[in-house]
Amino acid sequence: MSDYVLLTGGTGLLGRYLLRDLADHGVSVAMLVRPSRRMTAEERVDAILATWESQLGRELPRPHVIEGDLAESDLGLDQYSRDWLVEHCDTVLHNAASLTFHATDPAGEPWRTNVQGTHNILELCRDAGIRDVHYVSTAYVCGLRSDRVSESDLDVGQEPGNDYERSKIAAETMIREADFISPATIFRPSIIVGDSRSGFTTTFHGFYAALRLAHTLLNSSAVDNNGRPTRLTLSGSERKNLVSVDWVSAAIAGILVQPEHHGRTFHLTSPSPVTTLVMRDVLEELIDNCENRFVGSGPLKDPSLIERLFYEQMQVYDSYWRDDPVFDASNTVAALPELPCPEIDHELLVRLSRAAIDMGFRWRERVPSEETPAIR
Repeated sequence: MSDYVLLTGGTGLLGRYLLRDLADHGVSVAMLVRPSRRMTAEERVDAILATWESQLGRELPRPHVIEGDLAESDLGLDQYSRDWLVEHCDTVLHNAASLTFHATDPAGEPWRTNVQGTHNILELCRDAGIRDVHYVSTAYVCGLRSDRVSESDLDVGQEPGNDYERSKIAAETMIREADFISPATIFRPSIIVGDSRSGFTTTFHGFYAALRLAHTLLNSSAVDNNGRPTRLTLSGSERKNLVSVDWVSAAIAGILVQPEHHGRTFHLTSPSPVTTLVMRDVLEELIDNCENRFVGSGPLKDPSLIERLFYEQMQVYDSYWRDDPVFDASNTVAALPELPCPEIDHELLVRLSRAAIDMGFRWRERVPSEETPAIR
């Protein structure tokens, strides 16, 4: 009987929430998982579930774990695993992605995971006769657009901001053009941050990277800014569209179990973006001796040591800090009228930031035999 959803990227931040939320909807899940240096594929999944069960105070159903590699030919599957997928899976939720912004090798990331991996998943669908495909893309397939972005838009001649965006445009195009599947359901989240209630996260990109770097530099005795404010090459009015991981996961799971909404594209975005002014205020509230001044775009003249170190380390995120466009989310609102997106305001951004600082900007999955603390 074909009644399983094959989930990729299930060990990442969004994936671990999807694992919980799909289970709560009664969805049977199969997971494609690579082993790590410390754990087998099964142990990686057991560790995630142990953490959830510690927090929730109840057991979660175990998914069927399949060891494989998204970027390998035939997904690195043995014949038994392929036969099992053909017999039991009729839906794919392709969530795995590389967040690498700048490629150093045409065969490396983000192309290896985002494009080759998507090609390999589609080949599995072709071979196994799986027609129901759900794909986690990104709102930033819009590239450097500054106008209102419709959910039906994809390639309208926009210039991508980085290789990550280029790779996701290529992957989404590939899925849309696959004629052996039903019209795909496309999810386009904006910038995913931690849990809106607990602040928990396992990844520390974008705003978190700026927070971590400022926290490290300003707590280092080797770096002294001589009482001068750090100049930020921003205006303070730039808007960043942040969404919490728990809401994104709840939205995806909620739509997946409503077949009447399948085959559409959903912007999982916030109607209330955060400004860089609010981000600046949060940094100054949480980090001792953190004082910043907006000076507009352009290179700094005579940068201080802390400014030079900060901008050298943040260079990879140059495209991240641009002003975001307005994302139309009509399909999402229509499908999920009772699930509004939590606003990432000053208070919530402080909570997310404190959680990251308390974690030391690091999350390491514990093997199931170790004591796993609850997420609070």
